[in-house]
Amino acid sequence: MKKVLILMFAGLLLLAPLAWSGNYQYMSATEVQEKLAVQAPMSLVDIQVEDEFSRHHISGALATYAYPVKSEQDRQKLAPLLSALQNGQQPVVIICPRGKGGAKRTYDFLQSGGIAAERLFILEKGQAGWPYPELLTQN
Repeated sequence: MKKVLILMFAGLLLLAPLAWSGNYQYMSATEVQEKLAVQAPMSLVDIQVEDEFSRHHISGALATYAYPVKSEQDRQKLAPLLSALQNGQQPVVIICPRGKGGAKRTYDFLQSGGIAAERLFILEKGQAGWPYPELLTQN
């Protein structure tokens, strides 16, 4: 009986990451481009490091330089945005270098800070997958 319980517990531990993969919403580059074209209200939160942001970012994006959003210091770079984002109703699109881990950690941080999950989106494929160079600001 003890072995069965241990095996069941081990199985649950192995399956837990699959069961909780997070419920993240994504927005495609085309959807973002279309919203920009009609000047739809939207907050673009860019977490690229300063170097990358300076080289290229979507025009109108808010620079945070918070990537990779793993430390308390990284999260504190996002904190000043919370009150402004809490007061709005517009979608919040998180722009990460590739739209993966840093974006998910930012999503989680913003959600825990009071931003409704239905307003949060991650840009699919991140900045690296952005196909509209005419909408970039480059230094």
